[in-house]
Amino acid sequence: MRGNRTAVSLRVARESEEPTIIDCAAAPDALALRRALGRFATGVTVVTTRTPDGKLEGMTANSFSAVSLDPPLVLWNARRQAPSLPGFLAAGCFAVNVLHAGQAALSRHFATPLADKFAAIAWEPGLHGCPLLPETLARFECATAEVVEAGDHVIMLGRIARATQREGEPLLFAGGRYGTVTALPA
Repeated sequence: MRGNRTAVSLRVARESEEPTIIDCAAAPDALALRRALGRFATGVTVVTTRTPDGKLEGMTANSFSAVSLDPPLVLWNARRQAPSLPGFLAAGCFAVNVLHAGQAALSRHFATPLADKFAAIAWEPGLHGCPLLPETLARFECATAEVVEAGDHVIMLGRIARATQREGEPLLFAGGRYGTVTALPA
């Protein structure tokens, strides 16, 4: 059976352009490495939690990935210096909200440091009280299964307790820009 073919609209390098080589064995150029990593298009999520003292935390993350169907596991990661990381570590649970193409403003909102990111944002409580954002393409409500320290980030592995999904066009991020999926000709 033939499925729909889709692609992300990105600028294609001309044949005359030479690739940039980044030596990561030595001290790599962090900006060049970030640009290289940015060539991988990702979906965009907002990860949320409710701390044990009731504070709501949320951050934009494009580091989300499926890990396993049996048991159902996902992962995401955050910078060690992220202001909300202590809240996520203490909570023991989180929700991953997968954004649709019309939610770039919501992504920007949760990527911005604010004292209360939920003050003007609609949400509903999910399992364990983690905020669920409306009209997202998918939501994964998780118990934290494992935390792994990796370089300047912390990887959060979660066991999915409940998932919801709907049809729609996902919000994508690549090369420092938001984008959408464009169907390729058959």
